[in-house]
Amino acid sequence: MKKIAPNNSKAVQQTAKKTAKHLKLSLTVQYAIDDDHLVRSRLRRWVHKTLNLAAPESVSTAQITLRLVDLAESQQLNSTYRAKDKPTNVLTFAYNDPTTPDNLTADIVICTPVLKKEAIEQGKTYLNHATHLVVHGTLHALGYDHIKTRDAEVMEAIETEILATLSIADPYST
Repeated sequence: MKKIAPNNSKAVQQTAKKTAKHLKLSLTVQYAIDDDHLVRSRLRRWVHKTLNLAAPESVSTAQITLRLVDLAESQQLNSTYRAKDKPTNVLTFAYNDPTTPDNLTADIVICTPVLKKEAIEQGKTYLNHATHLVVHGTLHALGYDHIKTRDAEVMEAIETEILATLSIADPYST
């Protein structure tokens, strides 16, 4: 398992403290595509776990909409907001309001056909890969990124730590 950089792992290292805090989560799940495996209670558990382990102490509430979409909607959103004319596995839209730093608001969009295809190609179970994408999208909502190599290393390490608490192996190991 990768080590998390000391200056960026405070949230994960304070697991017990954050879990005791019980960050308040308001989660809306929108099903633009049917998926009997990704039930609201399961998605809520993954988002809540990520927030409790990785959100800064200053965040006490989160309002997140998680939308499951098809290829066409994913491609349209990816084209409009990222100038990439193809569907993608997960998109996150964070709405940070400096007047309410204790509240996190975000939309996370997951394209289940891409998720299924990637799970097969990567030899992962559908639910394990879905968990990873939900964790990944939630970390983006918290401001984590993977554009620069160092930031990617930090984000991947945090993902790995969170997934381990859910008994899921490191998705980045080969």
